[in-house]
Parts: sequence; C-alpha cells; structure tokens
Amino acid sequence: MKRRHRQIGDDTLGLNARICRRDFLNATLLASGNALLHSLSPIQLLGQAESDWEGPGGVGDYARAHGNTAAVMTEAHKIRDGTFDHLAPDTIDTGEIYDLVIVGGGMSGLSAALFFREQAGPRRTCLVLENHAVFGGEARRNEFIVNGQRLLAPQGAAEFCTPNPGSLIDSFYRRVGFNYWEFEYQSWAGPGPEMMLSRSIYEQLEVMPPTYGFYFGAKFGKRPGMWLVDPWGKNLEGAPFPPQVRDDLLKMRKGSSASSEPKYEGDEISRRLDSMTIEDHLVERYGISRETVRMWDVGTREGLGLGPDVVSAYGDFSWGTAKDCDRKTGMHMSPGGMTGLTRHLVKTLIDDSIPGPRTLQAVCRGRLNFASLDRKENSVRIRLGSTVVRVEHGEYPGTYPGRSSFVWVTYTRDGKTYRLKARSVIMAGGGWITRHVVRDLPSAYHEAYKQFYYGANLRANVAVHNWRFLSNLGIAGARWFDGFGACTEVRTVPTFGSDSTTVGPDSPTVLCLAQGFTYPGLPIGEQASKGRLELLSTSFRDYERQIRETLTDMFSQSGFDPRRDIAGVVLNRWGHALIAPQPGFFFGKDDKVAPREVIRARPFGRIAFSHTDLGGSADHTHSILESHRAVGQIREVLW
Repeated sequence: MKRRHRQIGDDTLGLNARICRRDFLNATLLASGNALLHSLSPIQLLGQAESDWEGPGGVGDYARAHGNTAAVMTEAHKIRDGTFDHLAPDTIDTGEIYDLVIVGGGMSGLSAALFFREQAGPRRTCLVLENHAVFGGEARRNEFIVNGQRLLAPQGAAEFCTPNPGSLIDSFYRRVGFNYWEFEYQSWAGPGPEMMLSRSIYEQLEVMPPTYGFYFGAKFGKRPGMWLVDPWGKNLEGAPFPPQVRDDLLKMRKGSSASSEPKYEGDEISRRLDSMTIEDHLVERYGISRETVRMWDVGTREGLGLGPDVVSAYGDFSWGTAKDCDRKTGMHMSPGGMTGLTRHLVKTLIDDSIPGPRTLQAVCRGRLNFASLDRKENSVRIRLGSTVVRVEHGEYPGTYPGRSSFVWVTYTRDGKTYRLKARSVIMAGGGWITRHVVRDLPSAYHEAYKQFYYGANLRANVAVHNWRFLSNLGIAGARWFDGFGACTEVRTVPTFGSDSTTVGPDSPTVLCLAQGFTYPGLPIGEQASKGRLELLSTSFRDYERQIRETLTDMFSQSGFDPRRDIAGVVLNRWGHALIAPQPGFFFGKDDKVAPREVIRARPFGRIAFSHTDLGGSADHTHSILESHRAVGQIREVLW
C-alpha cells in the first residue's frame, strides 16, 4: 500500500482540495488542543501532532467526539500508567452523594440509568459520568452536509434486528419510544432500473445479491484490477482465486449450518464450539484450508475483534442465542446507527435534552440541549467530559468492603480532579479500563480481566456527492481483498432522518469502511497489541491517503474522481472496539469458571459491573441485558 500511495500525487487524490472535511475542522481541535499542549499525550509519544492524528469530526453535535479523541486517550493512558495511583492533594471534594454513580455513558451506562430510575423511583439519585464530549460510547454518529443535504453515519454500533415480541429488548425499545415498526425507508428514484439497497451497512455483506461485486487488484496480479459482479450467481467463475480457495469458498457458501447451530446459550453444541476457534470449526466442518479461512473471514475482524485463528467458535453464534431477537427478519438501522437508541434513551431520562416530542423524527433531527444534562433537579444527571480515574470503597470495619456505607468516585474534568460519594456504583465502561479504575478490586477479578482481549477498529465514513461509480458497474455493494477496509455498500435510509424520501445513483451518500487489525499466526495478546499500535501511530493524512488510493484503484475505471466525488472524510478510532473472546471465554475450560462469569456473578461490595464485552460480542443488546442484571444486583445492595 505505501509503495502504491507514492505513485499517485496528493493533488490527484484530492488531498489538498478545500472540502467540507476541512471547512468544519475547528470543532474538534479547538475543544482539545489547549489542554493537550500542557501534557505529553500518547499521540505525541508516537510522533503524531494531535491535529494530524485526529482529523476533522464533521458537523453537528458529534463533531467534538468522533471515536476516541486524543484528549480522552491521554487521560485513559494516565490511568493505565499509574498517574492516579495516589490521590492528588488538590483534589476537590464536590460534597455530592448519589444513590448510584454509573461510570460510562454509553449504551450500557444509559440503559442502567433507565432501569435504575424505573426500579428505584424518582427520589433516588443517579449520576452518569462520561469521559467523552457527547454521550453514547460507540453508539454515536458522524454528520455531513453534502449538496445541501444532511447525511448521518454510525461511528461504531450500527444495526439491530427485530426483537422477539414480549422480550426484554422489545419492551426496552417501546419504553424509550424507539418505534422500529414505524421505520419507512427511502424509495428508488432512478435513473435506471431499481437496485437492491441495504437497510444497514452490513446487509449485503451477509447475503451478497446479484448487485454485489468482488474486486481483484494487485494482490491477485491484476493491473488494472478487475470486477466480478454477482460472484455467487456465477459460482466464482472468472475469479482469480487459486482452484483450492475457490472450491473452499463454494463449500462454505452452499453448506448447511442448521445441525451445528446452538439452540440456546450453554447447550452441548455451544459448549463444544467454545472449546475451539472459528478457524478450527470451519476447517472441521467443511474440510477447507486454514489459508482460505484467514483470507476470507472479514466478519471476524469487524464483529469479534481479532482473527478466526484465536477467537472462540461460539463467538459466531453469541450474537443470536443469548439475545432476544430474530435475525431471520433482517437487519435495520437508524440513519446514524444505534445513536438513534442512545438519543431516545437520554430523551426518556431527561425530556428537554432534545427539544420537541419523543418521535423518531424529532429525536433524530433535534439538536442536543447540553445544558439540561447535569441539572441539580434531574433524577438522573449526565456529566460529560468526566474521566473516572479511581473507584474504591470508603472505610469499612473488618475485611469485607461490602460493609462500607459508600464508595469514593474520583474523576478528572477540564484539568482538575474531583471526588464524590456514591452509595453504589455500576462500572459500565469496558473491562480494559475497569480493572485499572477499581482500586480495591480482588485478585480473582484481576485474573479474570486479564483474559479479556480486545481488537482495535477504525471506522472511516466517506461522504460522496453521488455513487454513480458503483451503479455504472451494476453494483450497490462491494468486497475487496487489498487496501483500506474490505467492504462497503450503499444503503437506503429511514425517511425520518433524511432530507430526501428517495435515493438513486445521483444521491449523496456516506460509504462506511471498517479497518480491522488482525495478524493470523500470532498469539491473541500480540494480535491485540500490534493492532492498537498501528491504529495509534498512523496519522489522519496517511489514513486518508490510503482511503482515497483504494477507492481510486477500484473505481476510477467506472468514473470515480477523488477530487470531485469525495465530499468529506471522518475517522473514528476505537482502540478497544471489539471484545475478542478466546476459547473458554463463554463457558470456561480446564474445570475453571469462565472469566466473564467471575465478573458478572455478583457485585464486589457496592460495585456491580455492566459492559457489553461481558456478553462476548460488541452488540447493544448485550449492553441492555448486562445492565438489567447489574441494576438487579445493586438493588440488593441498596434495599
């Protein structure tokens, strides 16, 4: 890739053009630049200036919080490196006491706040501490203005499936006004015959209809590259795969999975799957080569963090068997991904956080009222820009922290350190930081958390003025095997979040490209660390160059011009985006309790744990289910 980048000049790629990605640059940099000048950030240690590393954040409420920003990462790495091992003498005691403090304002934290308010009543007080400039965690969105239209795209969490009627998830959606049954998608505008478009950013990746294409470039000796449209309809005829790889892929495509799928979590099939890797399972089941699995398995990188050679085979099924939803009904997606649900959550908790009624359109399109989030009169308060650095039980008699009457919560905000008291705490951030923040955590919890591995992920949202360069090829979705990312597709958007009720090749859209970091053959811990290093040590400009080079390589022959067609680029970097559950993560091995069960089985004193990685996959339904469990455990502490 680096050699090819040098062959095309920056001007040709449009890197020096004035487009909306630079016109709206200041929102992010002005918010964090001054604070970073006074401390050495991890980004500086890797030789990157903050402005060159972050890049722009688009427009709107989320422009200051795209992915993990440099400011957020700097504070997190201070925790890891021991900066807050001792309480600073200038720490400010706020004098506040809350019944519940929730650490983390993502899907897990916000859903825990809702469950707590419903079960505890309005007289109980709750504070959510969130380290980013906007709530939502990975369920946040990027916004662009292209051709006068406002376009939304997910930063991380994207799609959902229809919940089973009467399930906890179905009830949850209804309580917050997330009326999925009212979704109406844009209709076809033309020109040309109607093409199948996705309702989410991964729908065509799963089904690969006739309007899907594979691209083969230099990796397969094709210069210029070649497209194979409707590859499965053609049984891969014409694909420059080696014969063995082609035969392997056809075996997987045509194979039946019904007999080997778990019926419920913990049954005999699921436990056997958890004893092997995805790669082991596919080799055993289809008689294919490991090389084919590693070349093909983009789903593992984007959904389970690391390579198929290290991730539990049950991870491929944990999405469905442990959740209250039916994937057979197809996937859905709000205009900005699961941001739609977090906005409905906050609107339900604090009504005037988004002006207007609690309808799909008003909640999606309304601007956030940040001043309303942390008012004293709120039964649930949300305090943004607050990084929790220490959580520890107060003084207690004997040796058991559960006898303490409160928990100290220490956090930093705007360069100052504060602390307050909580009668209970729910840790709703990821396990990678929780094990550092909870200071009196028992050794059993520490040992369990050491078995939690995470894959880095980079979500690039590329706004384009139109997608004729795809329709000219007869496709609306694509898969490739070299360059930045691995796939993308055009989607039809629910009309409540779009400025247009129709879509066609002349419509502006956002192409979502996900870059995973896997290194098959390396141990799971080395894969994880190497991926994060690559994510952190690459500048925005270098990534943008890779994106433009890849798109130009694939689509220049069908009319794509990066200078003319790209309207904006936003990067969302997630250092610990995806839990990568190794064999034994779900149900244990060698007669040992599964690491996640150590964490979720019971509270530690007055502290309970709720984060999506306890479910074994990065999905919002796990966040909701784990939070429901954690609040139930906290009730036993408080009542």
